[in-house]
Amino acid sequence: MKDTIAAISTSLGVGAISIVRVSGEEAISIVNNVFTGKDLTKVESHTIHYGFIKDNEELIDEVLVTVMKSPKTFTTEDIVEINCHGGIISTNRILETLLTHGARLAEAGEFTKRAFLNGRIDLTQAEAVMDLIESKSDKARRQALGQLNGRVSNYIENLREKIKDLLASIEVNIDYPEYYDIEVVTIDKIKKVSQELIKELEQLEKEAKNGRIIKEGIKTVIIGRPNVGKSSLLNSLLEQEKAIVTDIEGTTRDIVEGSISIEGVHLNMIDTAGIRKTDDKIEKIGVEKSISLMDDANLILLVLNSGEELTIQDKELLEKVDKNKTIVVLNKNDLDTSLKIEDFKDYYVVSTNTKEKEGISSLKQKIKELFNLEKLEEKDATYLSSARQIALVKETKKAVEDALTGINNDLPVDMITIDLKHAFDLLGEIIGQEYSEEIMDHLFANFCVGK
Repeated sequence: MKDTIAAISTSLGVGAISIVRVSGEEAISIVNNVFTGKDLTKVESHTIHYGFIKDNEELIDEVLVTVMKSPKTFTTEDIVEINCHGGIISTNRILETLLTHGARLAEAGEFTKRAFLNGRIDLTQAEAVMDLIESKSDKARRQALGQLNGRVSNYIENLREKIKDLLASIEVNIDYPEYYDIEVVTIDKIKKVSQELIKELEQLEKEAKNGRIIKEGIKTVIIGRPNVGKSSLLNSLLEQEKAIVTDIEGTTRDIVEGSISIEGVHLNMIDTAGIRKTDDKIEKIGVEKSISLMDDANLILLVLNSGEELTIQDKELLEKVDKNKTIVVLNKNDLDTSLKIEDFKDYYVVSTNTKEKEGISSLKQKIKELFNLEKLEEKDATYLSSARQIALVKETKKAVEDALTGINNDLPVDMITIDLKHAFDLLGEIIGQEYSEEIMDHLFANFCVGK
C-alpha cells in the first residue's frame, strides 16, 4: 500500500485523449520529475496544468496534468492524472517513463482496492464500480450507480444494527440472570426480531434474481428439432439475417448468438443445432452442445412446428426442459395448424410466425410477463448484483433460522448468540467489514488495470 502505482486508465487505441493515472505518497513528486511546466509540488489540489512529459531531455507528449491531493480523492491518496494524446505509442511511453522514475505498474483493480482498504468505499460499492463499467443497458447502469451510492450498503448496515441491538439485549440477560422478566422479554424479542430478519433476507434473496437479470441479462437458448424455424425465429427477433436458413435438416451445426433488448433488459440469445439422432459427427457435437446449454439458460424457447403433430423428439424435449423457465413457441401459425395452445396447459405457450412482425410481438410480450420486465424497477429497489453477495445473504438467513430454532428448542439464551454473531459477521462480509486476502484477490482480479 505504500508503493506509488501507475496505469493507463483508458482503452488503448487511436483516439483524442488517453489518461495515465498515478496514486500514492510519491505520485506528485514522480510526475513532477518528468513534467515541464509548473512545479506540481507547489500547486493547489484539484487543479489542471499544461506542459510536456519528458524522458531526460526528450519530449514525449504535450499533456494536461490534474493534481488531486489526499484525502479528497478516489483512493484517498495523492492522485495525478496525465491527459495525453490518445495514441498507443505516446501513452505507453509516458507509462514507461513513470515506471523508470519510481512508480510501480498497478495490478488489476488496484486503484479501487486501495479506495476500499482506505475506507473510501465498501465492498459492495467496489463491485458496483466494475458493474458500472460493464453495464450493457441503461437499467444496468442505473442499478450499478445506485449500489455505488450506497443503497445496498445502507440496507445491510440497518440489518446489522438490528442484530447488534438484539445481541445487546442478550448481554443484559446474561449479566442479570436472576431477573426472570428480563429473560422472558429477551426471548420474545429474539423471536420477533429473528422472524423479521428472515422475512427481510428472504425478500432480499428473492429480489436478487431481478438484480442479476438487470446486470447480466437473460441467457436465452432456442431449442427444437431440425426445421421447426429456430433460426428464422432468431433472425426475426434480431431483425437481421444472423443465422443461415434453409429447408435442409441440420443446417445449423454450431451455436449462433445474438442479443436484443426488451424493456431495457439484455437478452443474450443462442440458436442451437436441431436436436435429433444423427450419424454426422459434426452435427452430433452440435446436438450435444445444444442439450448442455439448457441447464445454464435463464430462458428456453422450445420451438415446435404448429403445422405438424408432435413427434417423439418433441415429446422428449417437452419432458426434458424446466417448465418454469421455458416458453413453448408454436411456430408457423400462418399455415394450417395441428397444435393448439390449449394442448400445452402446463407450459408457458405462445403462437407465432416469423413472416410478420405481429407474430414476434406476442413472444416478446410473453417474455415480459414471465420475467415481470414491465415492473422491474431499478431506481429505488435494493438489488444484490453478485453471486458473492447472494451466497452470503443465504448463509445469513440460515444462521438466523438456526438462532430461532434454538429458541424454540429452549436452548440457553447465551447459546443463541453464537448464531446471531455469525449472522452479524456474514452481513459484514457483504460490505467488507470482514474479509480475507483470498476474497480480495479474487474479486479485484476481475477488474481492468487502471481502475
